[in-house]
Amino acid sequence: MPKFIIQGGAKLQGQIDVKGAKNNALKAIPATLLTEERVVLKNLPNIIDINLSIEILKDLGAKIEKLSKDSIAITAKNINPKKLNSETARKIRTSLMFVPPLLHRFKIVEIPHPGGCVIGKRPINFFLDFLRDMNVKIEIHNGIYRFINNGMRGCKYVFPKISHTGTEALIMAAVLSHGKTEIKNAACEPEVAALCEMLNQMGANIVGAGTHSITINGVKKLKSTEFTIIPDRIEAGSFLCIGIATRSNIKITKCDPSHLEIPIKILNQMGVNLEIGKNYIQIKDFKKLKPVDITTHEYPGFPTDLQSCYTVLLTQANGMSMMHETIYESRLFFTDFLSRMGAKLVLCDPHRVVINGPVKLSAKKMESPDIRAGLAMLIAGLIAQGETHIDNIQQIDRGYENIEKRLNKLGANIKREE
Repeated sequence: MPKFIIQGGAKLQGQIDVKGAKNNALKAIPATLLTEERVVLKNLPNIIDINLSIEILKDLGAKIEKLSKDSIAITAKNINPKKLNSETARKIRTSLMFVPPLLHRFKIVEIPHPGGCVIGKRPINFFLDFLRDMNVKIEIHNGIYRFINNGMRGCKYVFPKISHTGTEALIMAAVLSHGKTEIKNAACEPEVAALCEMLNQMGANIVGAGTHSITINGVKKLKSTEFTIIPDRIEAGSFLCIGIATRSNIKITKCDPSHLEIPIKILNQMGVNLEIGKNYIQIKDFKKLKPVDITTHEYPGFPTDLQSCYTVLLTQANGMSMMHETIYESRLFFTDFLSRMGAKLVLCDPHRVVINGPVKLSAKKMESPDIRAGLAMLIAGLIAQGETHIDNIQQIDRGYENIEKRLNKLGANIKREE
């Protein structure tokens, strides 16, 4: 397995482009199955999860045309759900997103329980719940889910808890169902609004995207479109963290700062001076980092996917800070590796950690448990004294395209070793 070897202490300079949003692309790809016509997707990130999703399309029999390094055309006219590769589907959680489009094309769809990283192994009860409400029969045998379409119809569904992926799956289930679907307590992330924009371009009738109440009137058919994946706000926020942690005045380009208003506000409270443009963020000179308390929350709150790397950043703040993770209980357990590097922190419970800084981190050998914690380890390695080794970096590759090459162009010293 490949690993990263990081020489800490380098100061970075220059600019770095943000790639297309992983969490938008992972839903746009299965959405192409909702039509037999040609759909063009642009600004796709070249990462493991996206490539696995494209492999699922190929296995199903879809025609894939490579148009450029980040654009493809998909024609899903002659597909067969029985050819879905179970091993590929088990590797990513969003393999579930192929089920609603396939149910509109075929009466029966089978898929294994989805996989992903440690954080990705979450229950799918919402998904099963709303499909049953839409007249889909579900059978489970030996870890295989069998979905039977008995005539999908619209419903009113209230999410007991806001679910990003659940909202998008229900939207795809509703666009071609008979009648009206009302979604209450819907997720309102930019990626949800982007998926709705793509589907409306294809002829869907979706109102309320970007709010907690979405109404969908089912249509009979969707058509061809061209759609550009939105910038990845998590990658942009991660690069901000990297620049500030290494005290580097880098410029993050091809991003949408309006998607990061809460993280930007928190960084301003920490004393960081930022220049905000329409599609860029420039880190300016700043003095000492002030401590802050951060609580993760569904959009537009502080993203849980940025929690790990900002916990690392708080080790460099002058005083006591707290990180409160409200979305995923297990997501703070990665802080054990920060303690081994010399961080002064106390894990109060599975949801809260108190961090005292600033501290000089010492290089260690570690293993990435998931995408975001893996990037946090990389950031810690960039500011640590000595040589940090990170194993299991395919987890990082699942979410960040050529991360070491892009950071090395800014002056980092990261080596990928097989």
